[in-house]
Amino acid sequence: MTQTFAGKLLFGRATGALIFGTALMLSPALLESASAQMLGYASTAPMSFPSDNVMVQPEDDGDDTAVMPERLKRTIVAFQSNEAPGTIVVDTGSTYLYYVLGQGRAVRYGVGVGREGFTWSGVQTVTRKAEWPDWTPPSEMIARQPYLPRFVAGGPGNPLGARAMYLGSSIYRIHGTNDPSTIGKFVSSGCIRLTNEDVADLFSRVTIGTKVVVLPKTAPHMATRTAITVRPAAAPRPVATTALPGRQAMNISTSSLN
Repeated sequence: MTQTFAGKLLFGRATGALIFGTALMLSPALLESASAQMLGYASTAPMSFPSDNVMVQPEDDGDDTAVMPERLKRTIVAFQSNEAPGTIVVDTGSTYLYYVLGQGRAVRYGVGVGREGFTWSGVQTVTRKAEWPDWTPPSEMIARQPYLPRFVAGGPGNPLGARAMYLGSSIYRIHGTNDPSTIGKFVSSGCIRLTNEDVADLFSRVTIGTKVVVLPKTAPHMATRTAITVRPAAAPRPVATTALPGRQAMNISTSSLN
C-alpha cells in the first residue's frame, strides 16, 4: 500500500510538472507581462503598441529626402528679417525651419511639428547639443502613453535620430527622425523634427546659445519666400547609420512621438 501511495505521489508530481511546462511554452506573453510588472512598467510586447508606434526597423534607402516633396527639401531662400544671422526661426504653420544667414538669405528646411493641441510658440535658446542622443521620454509623455519604453539608447532606431538640440529648460528639442515621411506634418508632441541629413547640417551651424524663435501656427505663413539657386545649401558629410560603439539601439517608429 505504501508503494502504491508513493507511486501515485510521484505520478501526480510528474503530471503537474508536465502541465506547468506546457503552459510556459504556450504562453510566453504571460512571462513577459509578469517580468514587466516586476520591473515596474507596462509590457512593451509589440501587440501592446498602437499601430503608429509599433517597434520596427526603420526604412533606410540611403536617402532621407527620397520620400519628401520638393518643397520640403533643404534650400537657400530669400529671407528678410530683423533677426541676427545664426538665429533659427520656425514657421509652424508652414512646417519650415529657417536658419538665418544674413544679407537677405536663410537656409530653409522642411520639418515636422506638434500635432493638434501640442503646438507652441515663443523664444528659446539652444542649451545643449548631442550626437546620436539617448531618449528618455519625459514624464508628461509617459502619463499619456504608458506603454512607451523608459529609455532608448542612441542609434538609427532612436526617435531623436542622428542629432538633437535641446531648447532651454523645456522638454522640447530640435532633432532628427528615423521616419522622414513625417516631415511636413503635424505629428509630434511639440518637438521639431528634421530628416537625419538635415539635422546634421543644421547641427553643424548651430552653437550653444543660438536663439530659436518659434512662431504660432496661426501666424502669417512665410512659405512664399523664393529659393535662391546661385549657391545651393552645402551638403553635410553622410550621417552614419550605425549606433555608437558599445550602444544597443532600439528600433521604434515615431509617427506620433516627441
